[in-house]
Amino acid sequence: MDLLVFGHEGPKVLVFPTSMGRFFEYEDNKMIAAVADRLEAGQLQIYCVDGVDSESWYNKRAHPYWRVQRHSQYERYVLNDVLPLMWNKNWNPRVIVTGCSFGAYHALNFAMRHPDKVTDCVCMGGAYDIKKFLNGWYSDEVYFNNPPDYLANCTDGWRYNHIRTVLATGEWDMCWNDNERMAGIMRGRGIRHELYVWGDHSYHDWPWWRPMAREYLR
Repeated sequence: MDLLVFGHEGPKVLVFPTSMGRFFEYEDNKMIAAVADRLEAGQLQIYCVDGVDSESWYNKRAHPYWRVQRHSQYERYVLNDVLPLMWNKNWNPRVIVTGCSFGAYHALNFAMRHPDKVTDCVCMGGAYDIKKFLNGWYSDEVYFNNPPDYLANCTDGWRYNHIRTVLATGEWDMCWNDNERMAGIMRGRGIRHELYVWGDHSYHDWPWWRPMAREYLR
């Protein structure tokens, strides 16, 4: 698994790629440039990991059971390899997880499943319900990887309230409703979060995610 690291100190930022995206897309789409001054000043350190979406949620050739298994392997990679690497390189106590589009799903799901590992979660243009990938198939593992399901039944929302959770979207973003729904679920369970809907015909693409990163990655 490849990854890229930018910056030398400051809060650690773990970036999940978009749908079937790669570890270099964040830099290629000028997201690194959007916060370059903070990286140079030691105010952020960014880790861009690779993804396995084409082998998990988007792998239509595999039975849904195996798609979920592959995702679980990926999560273990992040937990057992990436996070220890981040801590080895940087002892700053803050760990921010973030992503755009499907990367926002990965960020939110990781933060909610492992709240002890994360201090901030910044989601941009996210969609959070993965049941649409599974052709009606369902299991406990699907449930516990689907934030709209397991958070809706959460009885201990307080355990997430140390996390600064940002749900950012745009008024022309195809995922606006997903963010409103997620915010409603979190509000109903007493989970602290911030919902931002950008105006000016903001939509689902990098030109809007760059200023969002500038605004919320801090």
